[in-house]
Amino acid sequence: LETWLSLSEDSLVKNRVKKKKVSNQKIKKTARTKAANKRNDDIGEELRLKMWRYQLEVRHVEQRAHDLFFQNLIKGTSHLALGQEAIAAGCAASMREDDYSFCTYRGHAHTLVRGASMEGVLGELMGKECGMLGGKGGSMHLTDVEKGAMGSYAIIGAHLPIAAGAAWSAQYRKSGQVAFCFFGDGTTNIGAFHEAINFAAIWKLPVIFVCENNLYMEYTPISEVTAVEHPAADRASAYGLESIIVDGNDADKVFRVASKATQKARAGNGPTLIEAKTYRHSGHSRPDPATYRPKGELEKWLKRDPIKLYRVRLEEFGTSADVISGIEEEVMSEVDRATEVAKQSPAPSESSLLTQVWADGGAEWRN
Repeated sequence: LETWLSLSEDSLVKNRVKKKKVSNQKIKKTARTKAANKRNDDIGEELRLKMWRYQLEVRHVEQRAHDLFFQNLIKGTSHLALGQEAIAAGCAASMREDDYSFCTYRGHAHTLVRGASMEGVLGELMGKECGMLGGKGGSMHLTDVEKGAMGSYAIIGAHLPIAAGAAWSAQYRKSGQVAFCFFGDGTTNIGAFHEAINFAAIWKLPVIFVCENNLYMEYTPISEVTAVEHPAADRASAYGLESIIVDGNDADKVFRVASKATQKARAGNGPTLIEAKTYRHSGHSRPDPATYRPKGELEKWLKRDPIKLYRVRLEEFGTSADVISGIEEEVMSEVDRATEVAKQSPAPSESSLLTQVWADGGAEWRN
């Protein structure tokens, strides 16, 4: 009995020591987390939840667009930004309401985060009257000037000089506005890319050029046709600009870089060129199966899905699971409602065929 009691006491002591070690480890881990949170509290929960909502809106609207295509309710093609949501969210969170956004044909994300309506986007993709362009512009030309979404451009690089022009206007008017210009990695090999950045640098225009480097210029790896490793950042020095590369799948990191750039622009210190590394989960466009991608590449990037990463980020900073899930439920409900509105909306009438074609709204002026 004495031996058993002695062994039991030893066991209890060892168990207490073990528990104390585990407890100390938890305390240290908690302390490290709190220290990390303290270093990272420049963003705060309110803004993080805003970026969470942005990313969810883009993800679920585009997934719905994907589904509607297979229901034969969306015609033609479209270019989805699934996997690239953090760039749109982080940049939008740094903008003022009167700032400008210029984007490419992969522009659903940048249009939605400026506050454009879901039914306006889905309606436009479906060619319906409720679409933001009356159902006549389609996926590649989304525009909502009232929200600062100054158009999606189908011609590669065409919008960079236009964004520089909008920034020049803001500079001339002393409005404090900033123009954001989003483009893909392939644009960096287009002449307009160099012309626009050179012009912006010379005139110190308040414009922020954001290269969304998803590794592929349509079907070709950008690395195979570009002389430098980082197609945008490695060329910044040619125009006297800082070389900036950011993790395009982390909305917090994008927000910090974009905020710094907007402060620089509003202070009159000129443009910024940002290269955001990211990856599109689908092919270039609807008919592209993306078979040119190396085996395992997609799976590797799916582990860094910006939505999954940001959910974990919110949890790490103490946001309750109910709040996180609640916002996603709200977004899904909004997407369902917008889908039904777009489905019920009529097609554009014949009387609208020649409207919004020329400056006065009709063809007579041109004729």
